Amino acid sequence: MRVIARLDIKNEFVIKGINFEGLRKIGNPNQIAKKFYEDGIDEIIYNDCVASLYQRNSLEKIVKDTAKDIFVPLIVSGGIRSEKDAELLMKNGADKLAINSALFKNKELAKLLVNKYGSQSIMLSVEAKKISKNSWEAYINFGRDKTNIDVIEWIKEMSSLNFGEILLTSIDADGVSNGFDVELYENVCKHINIPIIAGGGFGKLNHISELKKYAKIDAISISKALHYEKVKINEIKDFVQNINE
Repeated sequence: MRVIARLDIKNEFVIKGINFEGLRKIGNPNQIAKKFYEDGIDEIIYNDCVASLYQRNSLEKIVKDTAKDIFVPLIVSGGIRSEKDAELLMKNGADKLAINSALFKNKELAKLLVNKYGSQSIMLSVEAKKISKNSWEAYINFGRDKTNIDVIEWIKEMSSLNFGEILLTSIDADGVSNGFDVELYENVCKHINIPIIAGGGFGKLNHISELKKYAKIDAISISKALHYEKVKINEIKDFVQNINE
């Protein structure tokens, strides 16, 4: 199981909130990414929180600067609406792209990018909000807009497009640090065989073993716990290694 740091970015700052709301500035993305890299993180996600909302992509320079200093896979999410957007990010140092909002208008974009860059470089990103027992709705634009589409049905539909991985984030659990939405991942894993990155909810080491008990997860995405140094990266990786043995 890989350990991935998620950095949510608004303009030139890393920010963090709870349930995708109440966003606060944390610091400089390049400096934070470099520290996580030096501490042993497996991968880093840059998630542009406002790119889709404002119909722009502002991460090119940040990605280019970061790629000079870190040598683990760099995933970029947010504002990828076209082949041109994708090409710009990949040329500037992105290793993988995670796509969400654009797919609800243009599913062909996924096919185009998978054909161009390969499944290993293109990920499906899903923001899930629970609406009832065993039922979640897909959201877009950093949790701002409802789609009225069931998460599991959406993922099943998208699974035919050959995404290499799925970045599945629980809006309800995000920033709360009370544990992953185990029910969400357990239900999704019943329907697909695509590797899943679980995001939202990590607060302590036992949350990982609770998740692993019920769902086959390939990686976890962590944000708040790393920013506020609730748990160190080496502690998380040691714990993951022990439960995998």
